[in-house]
Amino acid sequence: MLIMAATDNKTLAPQRWDALRALIRERGVIRVEDLCRELRVSAATVRRDLDELERRGAIRRVHGGAVSVESRLDEPLFADKRSLAAREKRRIAEAAAGMVGSGDTIYLDGGSTVLELARLLRDRTNLTVVTNSLQAALELSGRGPRLILIGGELRRLSQTLVGPLTRLLLGELHLDKAFMGTIGFALEEGLTTTDPSEAFTKQLVMRQARQVILLADSSKAGKVSFARAGSWNEVHVVITDRQVDGAFARALVKKGPKLLRA
Repeated sequence: MLIMAATDNKTLAPQRWDALRALIRERGVIRVEDLCRELRVSAATVRRDLDELERRGAIRRVHGGAVSVESRLDEPLFADKRSLAAREKRRIAEAAAGMVGSGDTIYLDGGSTVLELARLLRDRTNLTVVTNSLQAALELSGRGPRLILIGGELRRLSQTLVGPLTRLLLGELHLDKAFMGTIGFALEEGLTTTDPSEAFTKQLVMRQARQVILLADSSKAGKVSFARAGSWNEVHVVITDRQVDGAFARALVKKGPKLLRA
């Protein structure tokens, strides 16, 4: 643990920056309040230091904290995600499409794997799709299911509508199935994402759905990000690819959800 004497003196800024970089590199992701406690400085000082370190390219700011630029917890741009594990995502989406029944009301979360599912539903008309994903809505806007786009604050990185405003509509809906994406899923931490507002909306959706299906390729297995988005007692099915580690898969099933390898 790194501890510094309590001071906001600008002459100690380089020392604080070194300590901040070390902590963020060690943990991958960390909250402002934790940095305040570790370094014994004010939140205002930590935020200024993080802004400066981000300007220098040493770390990346996220809502409420920071992540290491060297860490795999960092979230790629949505356009970049679509090219990662493309074949695996397609197979996962095909398996998910087989779970969508005639007359269902389903939720499509943000994420590139769920977007693949949206593309497979374009010719399904006896279906209602609720989504916070601008990309999924665009895929379904020309033809296909009845489409309901929820309101909320736009998160540009993921092209989704998130945050407390999403409660206004989601709180009034009952969903047969929710198809969820994630930045990471781990045995103890459950589902996680980089943004607390996005996590808020994911949690709300899972409470409104009779069945929650997680769509995630194996590269996300064991990965933990900044904000908790769901627990395993809320997830009924996990659809991943055949590359997922066997020991991880067996341990996950013991947590409760059914596991499908596409």
